[in-house]
Amino acid sequence: MSDKNPFDVQIVRSARRKKTVSARLLNWNTLEVRVPARMSEADVRRVVRRLSDRMMAKRAQQRDFGSDEGLEQRAQALNRRYFGGKLSWRSIRWVSNQQRRFGSCTPAHGTIRLSDRLQGVPDFVLDYVIVHELAHLLESNHSKRFWELVNRYPRTERARGFLMAMQMEQDGQL
Repeated sequence: MSDKNPFDVQIVRSARRKKTVSARLLNWNTLEVRVPARMSEADVRRVVRRLSDRMMAKRAQQRDFGSDEGLEQRAQALNRRYFGGKLSWRSIRWVSNQQRRFGSCTPAHGTIRLSDRLQGVPDFVLDYVIVHELAHLLESNHSKRFWELVNRYPRTERARGFLMAMQMEQDGQL
């Protein structure tokens, strides 16, 4: 794990806890850590680091979209399912420099980039973003034809709602 924690962390101190700690994900990216009230800040930092690492490892086991290779495999599967396998691209990869967008596509170069902020979202949301970017390989704008392509994915509306809420939460509006 890097120095920056991949989760928003909420610490809950409890006078009833004497030795144990626990953690759970409250939403896609908030880790709630419950610790004894008397635990030192240094111990809390160590516990949070260990529990964050453990949660990230658990996520990685659940799906192999954390790597660019896993992302490529998922995009190929979605291409076959929703575009008849006719699309091609040069690369699809995770990037860390997209703070406002969830993805981008440069059709002229055949490159697709997904924000690493999506690495913790549910599968149906990630699939939607991939389908959205794949559709840009055929339609570079957000025309009616583009949305017809994207709407082949049956969970488009639900995924868009999830992403809107996620953006609002990150912007401090929720």
